[in-house]
Amino acid sequence: MREHFTGPSYTIGIEEELMILDSETYALSSSIETLLDDDDSDIKPELHQSTLEIATKPCADVPEVAAQLRALRRRVRDVARSHDLRIGSAGTHPFSRWEDQRIVPRPRYRELISALRTVARQEIIFGLHVHVGVDGPEKAIHVANGMRVHVPILLALSANSPFWRSDHTGLASMRMPIFRAFPRVGIPPCYDGWEDYERRITFMKESGVIEDHTYLWYDVRPHPHFGTVEIRAMDAQTRVEHTLGLAALIQAMVKELCEHFDAGKQLAYYPGEMLDENKWLAARHGLGGELVDLPSREAVTSKALARRLYDRLREHAQDLGSAAELEGIADLIDRGNGAARQEVVYEANKDLVEVVREIVHATAPD
Repeated sequence: MREHFTGPSYTIGIEEELMILDSETYALSSSIETLLDDDDSDIKPELHQSTLEIATKPCADVPEVAAQLRALRRRVRDVARSHDLRIGSAGTHPFSRWEDQRIVPRPRYRELISALRTVARQEIIFGLHVHVGVDGPEKAIHVANGMRVHVPILLALSANSPFWRSDHTGLASMRMPIFRAFPRVGIPPCYDGWEDYERRITFMKESGVIEDHTYLWYDVRPHPHFGTVEIRAMDAQTRVEHTLGLAALIQAMVKELCEHFDAGKQLAYYPGEMLDENKWLAARHGLGGELVDLPSREAVTSKALARRLYDRLREHAQDLGSAAELEGIADLIDRGNGAARQEVVYEANKDLVEVVREIVHATAPD
């Protein structure tokens, strides 16, 4: 397998999956083909025609990626408005049903539906993916293994999908259990090194169950083609400053793990079932519950754990030039994640259209 983990380290790229909405009803609208333009490669289709993806180019630092992402959100907002549509960002749409959504007519997506059937059809969910550059394949595996322990707190911070199919689900992230129905998702395996990773992926390819490594949809995965470690655990964020706060936090986490590798240190072992249990607690309660602090085996509030990480990684963020963007994490801790903010809007009038309208307003303000 060819890999491009050549550096420079800590470059960063962001992908966001956004909702395409009817301007009157605020329901999902299967209108991606209307928005696609051969001259605008920054707007990409996803599985459903009511979803679009925007992706920054690889950037040297978070301030650079911030400028690109803000510009992309404004652009898709304006393109959508020109077609009497709206754009919104959250982990799920609060009331639209997957049965009403059309599939994008591309071979990959038709083949995906053929292979996974209803499991893929019901995947009307919207995620945030962050890529961070790493300078070496062994280091990339070390970082990916180490990031597994951070998945639950990243989900707790980013949880932004409390409503689904007009149901107040009781979960902070309903997106997580919906996506869990897919194969090859969730907390990834722990690999013994690059050779072990390459051998296991080759086994799956030669067995005919996947075409390549991009058919592994784990929460964290090495991306050999881009030379990055990709973190995929988060719900899409309504406010761009929260996307950037998570990106800054992840970049700092990767820097810490790269330095850990360079120092010749070994990662602590934690059972996969405990990582998965923490992830469930994060999806259920977001920042309003507790997670197990694995080194001490004691329950700690998610907010306290998030604050501890924020304080510990702030120096790394300063070194990377992203201290200002990291303040998005402080805002999530102090004022609530997206799920909590959606629920505040809903409790006023029990009106899910009002919730979506607020999401649209906050996604790309005028």
